[in-house]
Parts: sequence; C-alpha cells; structure tokens
Amino acid sequence: MIESMDKRDYYEVLGVPKTASDDEIKKAFRKLAIQYHPDKQGGDEAKFKEINEAYEVLKDKQKRQRYDQFGHAGVGGAAGGGFSGNPFEGFGGFGGQNINFDFGGGLGDIFSQFFGGMAGGSGERQRGRDVEASVTLTFEEAVFGVEKKLDLTLDDTCEHCHGNGAEPGYSLKTCPDCKGSGHQMRTMNSLFGQIQQPVVCTTCHGKGQIPEKNCSVCGGTGTTRQHRTITLKVPAGIDDGATIRLREQGEAISGGQKGDLYVHIRVKAHKKFTREGDIILSEEHISMVEAALGTEIDVATVDGNVRMKIPAGTQSGTDFKLSGHGVTHLQRTSRGPHIVNIVVDTPTKLSKKQKELLEQFDGARKRGLFG
Repeated sequence: MIESMDKRDYYEVLGVPKTASDDEIKKAFRKLAIQYHPDKQGGDEAKFKEINEAYEVLKDKQKRQRYDQFGHAGVGGAAGGGFSGNPFEGFGGFGGQNINFDFGGGLGDIFSQFFGGMAGGSGERQRGRDVEASVTLTFEEAVFGVEKKLDLTLDDTCEHCHGNGAEPGYSLKTCPDCKGSGHQMRTMNSLFGQIQQPVVCTTCHGKGQIPEKNCSVCGGTGTTRQHRTITLKVPAGIDDGATIRLREQGEAISGGQKGDLYVHIRVKAHKKFTREGDIILSEEHISMVEAALGTEIDVATVDGNVRMKIPAGTQSGTDFKLSGHGVTHLQRTSRGPHIVNIVVDTPTKLSKKQKELLEQFDGARKRGLFG
C-alpha cells in the first residue's frame, strides 16, 4: 500500500487495528472527537480535523476498501468532502452564510451536552429551538453548487411587540419572583443532606423581567408561528449525507438567541456516474476491433462530451483519467479527475463470415505471424 508522506495512517489516527469492526471504529471516533474538540479546554483543532477525516473514510465500506488497497491516494485525497479547518467554524465566501458540516450520527447532541452548557444554569441566556430540514440535489447540483429555497414554518419574533412580550405602550417590570436575577434557588435532598441549586425562574423564564401587560398577539411569549423563506447556497462539491448548519436561522425565543437551522443534504443517484470523494467514475464500452486497433470515443462528463483517445491494444478494465472533470474540492476552485473504465465487449453472435475471419486471425496468431 502506497502512503502519502504528509498523512498519518487512518487506523493509527483512531487508535484501532485494521481488523476493527464498524462499531469499534465508531466508538473510537466519538471518544477522540469529544477529547479533542476545539471548543473544549485542552482541545486540538488540527487533531480534531485529522480524526474526522480518518472516520469519514473508515466508516464507509467502499472508501475503506480503496484505502486498504491504495492508501490515501485511493480515496481521492478528499475524505469527508475535503474541507479544511474546524468543521464547526463554518465556511466563508457563500454570500455571508455561516455554513457548518455535521457528521451525522447524533454528534451534535453529544457536543451540546459537553460544550453547550446545561439548561437551567444560573445566568445563562436561553436559546431558541434548533430546526432540521432536508434538501435533495441532483448529481450535477452537488458537483457545481446551487441555490435552493427553503419554505419553513417556525416560531419567529413577534412583529407586534418586537419580541419583548409586552403590549405596545407598556413596558417591562422586574420579575417579582426572582427579583430580576432570572433564576431561583431550588432545594434538593441528597445523601449528603440538602443542596441548593440555581434554576431558571419559571415566571420570567430567565429574563429577569415580565411585561406590565402581555402582547395581544403573542400572549407575552415574544414569538408567533410564521412562514419564512430562506435561500440556501449549497457549495460546490458537497456530498450525500452532509449537513449544513445555518447559525441563528432556527426558532426564536423571547429575550434569547435564535436556534440554528440544520439542512441535511441528499444527492440523487446518477444513471451513469458514481462518486468517490472528488473523483467521478464512469465506464465506456468499445468493441474488440476498436480495442485492438485503437479508436477515439466521446465520453460523457458533467461538463459535456469529451473526446478521448483509446490506444491500440487496450484491455478490458483499463482506466483512463480525464483531469479536471471531477468534483470541486470544498473551499477550493480545483477539481478532481474523472476516471473512465473501459469495457471491451465480446460479441455473442457471429455471422459465418465473421467467424471465418476470426478463425483465420487465430490461426495466424498460432503460427506466430504476429510476433
């Protein structure tokens, strides 16, 4: 197996043997991802990226098989979409959208437990609910990028009271139960005696203030159910199963920060093309005569037909590379190759004349006339 000099072995990165099961790989990844997450004290962004890259290859049976056979070169150099940096920090350059890629498998829930704080903590600002949506793309849209309209119905800031929950003309007053602190002390019994713990005030929901008179539209909640259309700019090179995170595009909450919108990407299968990272794969059929004598054929690519030369003596199963006709690397303008696999068709039905010609050819071959 040929290895890249600047990349560590993916099994070594996750600390598992090459015989590891899918479950063992997943457990190793989750443990390391939590340990080295950049938002955690002592986290390491470079290691976190490396761990994610290794997992994106080893969790996929086909990618893992290619990696076991050819090393890093076998997965197109674009594990997990090939993005660089912390995947939770978002991409720039997409019309101001703050885009993040998630891994799937519930990691968002895991990280929120460790790094998102605990609801009900003292003085913590509340946050609106996260929203999930899905978008289906064609193969070409995933390769080149596209804009999609998302029609959502969610809790958004009340336009009548502008989100503070008070009827216009009335103001907010200090919460009488928490005296403006936003939390109350709750007494709990434990093995060590009674323990006092701060919890969010149930009257003002942590804001420290309540309306003098509730808004006549939202009833004091600060939000109403609304229809919203969002333009999603999908970057070129995105793959099936990716998740785009749009910060603060989720549901609103009075006095707090909006939640996030998570858009799950699904890519339709193509009739002719398949994809491995930044590589597009397809096959073309030629006859025995064309394989023996050589020919030129038109190869269908995502950019249209490309003329390709087939040299004389080409064997069935031979791969040819069309550079720059593959998938765009995320956050870069360069594109991977399109690999064309040649299939030489053997005729199943021959005319009498064709059979005679082939027998003459075979006889000449046996007599050594072709060297």
